[in-house]
Parts: sequence; C-alpha cells; structure tokens
Amino acid sequence: MSTLINQFITFGSSLLHSSAGRGKKANFAWLAVCWLLITSCQSATENKSFRIGFSQRTGADTWRKTMLESMNQELSFNPEIDFIVKDAGGQSSRQVQQIQELINQQVDLLIVSPNAARPITPIVEKAYQQGIPVIVVDRRTASDQYTAYVGADNVEVGRTAGLYANALLKGRGNVVEIGESPGSSADIDRHRGFVEAIHQHPGIRLVAKLEGDWDKRSFAEKLTRLLSDQPTIQLIFAQNDRTALKAHAVCQKLGLEQRVKIIGVDGLPGKNEGIDLVDRGILSATVLYPTGGKEAIRTAVAILQKQPFRRENRLPITLIDSSNVRIMKFQNEKVIEQQADIVKQSQRISYLTQTYASQKNTLYITFASLMVVMLLGIWALYLIRAKQAAYQTLEKQNEEILNQKNQIETVSQQARLATEEKLRFYSYISHEFNTPLSLILTPTEDLLSKKNVSPHDLRSSLSLVQKNAYRLLRLVDQMLDLRKTDAGKLRLRTAEQDLVAFVRDIVHDFRRKAEKQRIDLQLLTDLPAQPLWFDAEKLDKVLFNLLSNAFKYTPKGGLIHVRLNRVGEQVRIQVEDNGAGMTPEEKDHAFDLFFSGSRPFDLAKGLGLALSLEFIQLHRGDISVQSEKGQGTTFTILLPLGNQHLDSTEMVDTPSQQRMIVDAGDEEMPAPPITLPGKQTGTLLIIEDNDELRTFLAARLGSEFEIVAENNGEAGWERALETIPDLIISDIMLPGMDGLQLTQRIKADLRTSHIPVILLTAKGQMEQRIEGTRAGADAYITKPFNTTFLLETLRTTLANRQKLQQRFASDLLPQSGNRQEKKFLNELTALIEQHLSDPAFGVEMLSREMGLSRVQLYRKVQALLDMNVMDYLTEIRLKKAKYLLRETTKPMAQIADETGFNSAAYFTTFFKQHTQKTPSEYRKSPVGA
Repeated sequence: MSTLINQFITFGSSLLHSSAGRGKKANFAWLAVCWLLITSCQSATENKSFRIGFSQRTGADTWRKTMLESMNQELSFNPEIDFIVKDAGGQSSRQVQQIQELINQQVDLLIVSPNAARPITPIVEKAYQQGIPVIVVDRRTASDQYTAYVGADNVEVGRTAGLYANALLKGRGNVVEIGESPGSSADIDRHRGFVEAIHQHPGIRLVAKLEGDWDKRSFAEKLTRLLSDQPTIQLIFAQNDRTALKAHAVCQKLGLEQRVKIIGVDGLPGKNEGIDLVDRGILSATVLYPTGGKEAIRTAVAILQKQPFRRENRLPITLIDSSNVRIMKFQNEKVIEQQADIVKQSQRISYLTQTYASQKNTLYITFASLMVVMLLGIWALYLIRAKQAAYQTLEKQNEEILNQKNQIETVSQQARLATEEKLRFYSYISHEFNTPLSLILTPTEDLLSKKNVSPHDLRSSLSLVQKNAYRLLRLVDQMLDLRKTDAGKLRLRTAEQDLVAFVRDIVHDFRRKAEKQRIDLQLLTDLPAQPLWFDAEKLDKVLFNLLSNAFKYTPKGGLIHVRLNRVGEQVRIQVEDNGAGMTPEEKDHAFDLFFSGSRPFDLAKGLGLALSLEFIQLHRGDISVQSEKGQGTTFTILLPLGNQHLDSTEMVDTPSQQRMIVDAGDEEMPAPPITLPGKQTGTLLIIEDNDELRTFLAARLGSEFEIVAENNGEAGWERALETIPDLIISDIMLPGMDGLQLTQRIKADLRTSHIPVILLTAKGQMEQRIEGTRAGADAYITKPFNTTFLLETLRTTLANRQKLQQRFASDLLPQSGNRQEKKFLNELTALIEQHLSDPAFGVEMLSREMGLSRVQLYRKVQALLDMNVMDYLTEIRLKKAKYLLRETTKPMAQIADETGFNSAAYFTTFFKQHTQKTPSEYRKSPVGA
C-alpha cells in the first residue's frame, strides 16, 4: 500500500512540475487528492484502542493454561484490545521485573496473578498509584491497593473439602493435608478453612500437613513414610488435583488406593485432571476452583469503557464427586464444543473483517482514482476543450463494458443451470435405462445358464426381452428428437392429409390395450373428414404419448375419450380420461422435462410431454392441460388450418409413414400382491414397483422360496408385519415410502429387526451404497443384476441367519449379535424368569407382556433361536431346575414350585423325560456328568 502511495505521489509531482505556472487551482486540486488518498488508506488501517498487560506466575500448569485460554476466548469478542502476556515461570523477582516492563510500556490496564503475595505487593501498589487500573486474579496481594479482585474464596475451598471429608469418614478418622506453595495466600486460606471444618467434628484428626509445591519439590518420600508408620490414615486432602494424583500414585504403590480416600482442588476438565480423576474413581471428590479468566477480562473491559463494575468478584465454587461428575463432565464437553464453535465463528469474523478492510481499501483507491480522473478532466478542460468529447466517448465505452459484463454473468448463470440440468438428466437416464436393461440381461443370462429350456420359458423370456427392447428404443428415439430440438435441427415435413382418419388409426392401435384393461376408449367427432397440413411422424408421437399417459393413470373400468372438432380457423384434438388427475403443482409443470412432483420420476413421461410441446409448437399450434386431483385429466391440442403459416421448406409431397408400436402389455396397472408357495427354504418378501421385474423375480426365486410380493413401501411394511418373512428384497425408488425409509423402519422395529434386507436398485454409486448400508441393509445389489449372484446372496444371508440362531440358542442371555435382537431376547428371558413360578404362565400371557401377537412372537423366536416359544420356556425351566438342584439343598417340592410345576411328582416326570435322570439322581451325579 505504501509503495502504491509513493508511486502515486511521484506521478503527481511530475505532473505538477509539468503544469507549473498554470495556476494555483491545479496545484491545490492535486494536493487535495493526495491528502484524500493518504488519509483514506490510513483510515483503513485499524489500530488497537486499549492495551492490557497480564502478568501470571507461570503458564506451565493446566489450571493457568485454562485461565489464559478463557481470557483469549473472551478477548475474541473485543478485537480492539491488544493483550500482552508475561510469564514469570514461578519466580517472584522475575514477575516484579515483568510488571515494571508493562508499566514502562504504558498499558491501559494491568492484570496480575501473584506468585507470592508480599514480594509482588510493592510493584502492584506502584502501578495503582500511577493511575493504572489493576485487577488481581486468583491470589491476593498483601494490600488493598488494587482496582478489582477476581477469584474464589480459598477459605471456603478448604471448608468445603473439610465438610466433605467429614461426610466421607462419617465423623471419625485420621487425615493428612498436602499444601500448596508454602507461604502463598492459597495455601494459608485453604488450610485455615479445612481445619475450621474438621475441628467441628472431634472424631476427625489432622495427622500432618505436608508441603506440596508440586513444581519444585516432592512430598512422595514423606507421604510414603507417614502412610507406612500410621496405617490408620483414611483420607488425604491435597490442595490441588496434580498433588492429589501424585498422592494416589504413592497409595497405589503401597496398595492403599482402595482404603485411603483422596480429595483434590481445581476440578478442571481433560485427561488426568480433576473431573477425569473423579470419574475414574482415583479421587473421591474435587473442589471446583474456577480460573476467573473470563471474569477478569469482562471486568477489565468494563473498567476501560467506564462502565459499572464490582471491586470484589467472588467466583462460585462447588464440590464434584461421583454424584455429579458425569453431569460436570458432560457440561464441560458441551462448553468445549461451544468454545470451538466460537473460535470458528471468530476466525470467520476475522476473515470477513479482513475481506471488508481489503474491499474498503479498494473502494478508497477506486474513489481516489475517480477523483483523479475527474480532476484531470477538469484540468484538461483548461488545456483543450476537444478532449471533452474523448472523455465522453470513454464513459460510453465503460457503460458498454459494464453491460457486456452483465450479459456475460447472465450467460454464465444460464450455463451453470444448464450444466446442472444435464447432470440431473444423465442421472435420470442411468436409472431409467437400468430397469429395462435388467429385464433384458437377466432373462438372457438365465436362459444361457440353463442346459434345457422349455418352449414356454423361452417364449416368455424372449417376449419380456422384446418388450423392454422396444421400451429402450422409444426412449432413445425421444432423446434423439429432443437433442435435435435443442440444436435447432428438427424440421417439419408436412403434407396435407385427412386428420380424422389419421387419429382414428392411432386410437384403433390402442384398442387391444383398452380391451385388456377394460377401459372405454372412443373417438368422438362430427367431422367425416378434415384435411390438414401436418407432420404425420411427429403428430403420431404426440398422440401416442398422450394416450400412453392416459392409460398409465386411468384405472381398470375407466374411460379415455379422444375428441376432434373445428374451432374457428383451428382444429382441436382433446385426450380426456377419468384417471388419477394432477395436483396444481404437477399441472403447472406438466411439460417440464425433469419435473415429477410427488410421483416417482418417469423419464419416458418427462421426455414425451416435453417433446409433445416442442412438436406442437413446430406446427405453430398450442397444447395445454386441464386437471384436478381425482377428477381426471384433459390435454387439448390446437392446430391451425391451411398452410400460410408454413415455410416452403416445411412442405413435402410424400407424407411420412413411420408409426409408434403399441404394446398391449406396456404400462399396465399395478398387479395385485403376489403370493407363491415354494420350497420350505424360507419366506421371501419382494417389494418392487416395476410389475414385470417383480413378476420375474417371483417366478425365478419361487422354486426355492415361498414368495410374497408388494409394489410399494407401505404395503411392503404391512406385509412384513403380517408374515414376518425370512428375507426381504426391496427396490430403493418406491412410491410413497422409499426403500431406505422402509429398511430403517424394519431394522428399528422390535418385531422385524432380525429380518435381513437386500436392496436391489439402479443406484450404484459409492455414496448411495454407503447410504443404503447406513440404513441397515444387509446387502446392496445394483441393476442390471445376475440372478445366480442374487440367489447365492439370499442363500448365504439365510445361512448366516441360521448360524446366528445357533449362537443365540446356546445361552439364555447372548453376549453378541444385533443390539435389537439381544434386547428382545433379554426382555423375553426376563419376563419368563419373572413368571417362572406361575404354572399358568404361557404363550398367551407372554405375547401380551411383550406387546406382540401370538404369531409375531412365534415367528420372531423361531427366526432367532430356531425353536418355538414353548421349547424356549421349557429350556429356561430346566436350566433353573438344574441350578437349584446343584447349588442349593432345597427340597424337591420347593424347587418344583419355584420352576412352575403344580406338584413334585409332575416335576420329577418332566425332568426325567428331558434329562434321562430323576432330580435326585441329577443332584447326586458328578458336575461333569
């Protein structure tokens, strides 16, 4: 910045010399501009408003590091403060020297954390007497010449520890105290408070007080000798947590860690600090001694800003023991998280501030440059008026550049949106193509893998392949047409033809499909013939798409009417149905390429309606839609008569003869739920909205599994609760509840959490696989898939489930496995054991207590343990009886009563049937027998 200013001034000076003698106005103007530029740049550089000096005794321990961190966090809200920190390293003489340095630097306020009270007092008084506000933190000085004090009451700290010591020892015992730095105010006050508290209880005796200046000398040898000589010592009060941890190490070495209780002071968060030590059971308690860093900064800001403040700031203390340590630990973790967020926000604010300052400097420079241009223009006006025209031209060019810039930004925005649309389009293409490809590749691979294929299977598979090949062909044709439309290369090839006969032929092509779905399909017109110039190929595609959509959303027994009549100088074609209809949002976006509303996306529908709009507009016509939800839909096409609206290049002699192929089985209404009995390998629930794929999977897997199939997530969930299947195969893109939501619901429900779920989907990217796995899916198979691989996956999953059954059945309370299944078995076993002595307790009562139906309970237990509920109840009765026979001397009648038998005789018969021994023989037999 300074270099730029110097260059600017040099340029101005040379300009002034060149214009010498031309008057004082130019010189004055130039000096004004230089002054404006310099003052603007100087104002952009922000200086600190206040300087605070902080002298601390040492920053080596965690407590004082925490104090400094809290100060810096509070200072982040006051960026105008320059904070100078001096660390005395635990030396009073050095701290005196550093405070004098801060006084010499003329700080606005001084914060002191004394190393020792008396050596520091004179220099603190000196600063105070020179008019520098002084805040004393933590430990006091030996005088009251200070502005404010921030710290906890050390006498109260000692008193709190003494009261808790009495509670731990129940009023009787021997205690050892380990002090702070000898002679410090903290050591004296904490000792005084502790002694006052324990003297209220004559049964508690202070055996000794050891010096515990943790960073200078060791008390381990003295404490070891004291504990060895006096084994009756029951409690140690250490005046800080670091000393307490060392005392615990001494007790641990002597094997006294369980007998001798330890109380510490500080209560800091973090590993091996007070809260952690209490949580781990190393300390019985710690007295929370707040650092006061944040309060010191707040008090300092209030003093500097001439706001009211308190001279004595007593920080609250509290005792942390096993009853509240988890809460304190959780609160500290939350505070740390919030502090981290504050740091991030502060960094962000700092970044934005720098950006703002940079932009402000740029604005100042720009403003100054504009001023220079204006003044140079005025100055040039005195030299030659002809340059005024050039200046005006330059302004016009600037405006043109700005307009071009705005146009470029607009084009760039449109290009970005177009890129996003393309990416979404490619995603839709991959999904839409995968299902028909699966129905082509999977039956083909299935045929190739078989040695002998029956004519019926061959014809059925080839018919499925042909149907989906035509579907792919239609999609590709529509995509090519859309590409030609976007490129502007799509041209009309119109010829004059009879529109009535043309529409009648198209409606006739859909006749077989209408009969199969019992739909009333009619062409209603009062025109015997109607000549019209139109492109037969494109209008055929339009009517084909409109009729296909009408069949897709019209239920069986509904109606589809095609109306054709003249309205003035136009021909009107209407395709009307009484199907599902559209919501207002769906109607407004009916012709948008990628909009699907609440329905699952259908590429064929999106392409078809978008192309229909393009084709009709090419004919200079119009297409619109009227629809209400549940009231049906009507598409209206208006085409102009004559050929005045057409170019000569758009009219040909021979009309196109290409026609769309109508498949009677295409786009049928959803088939009813499938239920196929199969081998007793297990029950398989298939949830797939594509009717052909669902039917194919049911037929292919029905030879090995009992098949149950549904076409949407809600119905699949209801069927899962009803049948409790052994396996579930589900697509992800389902109407309503999708496959991921269904999987999460299955895994979260106690009744179905044990059922393996295999997701079969066209979404094959890694992010989508991870999402499926997080939802709880046991396997993730992408389309197109190999049926052999799918079948082997089902077999392996079922085999693993059986192994899990055996592991669960090996013990009453399993130690591994799915958490939901383990919880279910724990609750089941607990209920059985709770009612074990009740002979009337059975499956009915058990299912009621578990909140399940009898069938659901039976299938759930059978799936997890490979045994029915009664067998499991019997197993628990036997285990309880064996335990009572081995471990107690209770008589048979009492054991029979406790295990739910009406009589000892019935118990003996039951026990012998299952163990081949009578209860007496089992009690007398060796343990391993």
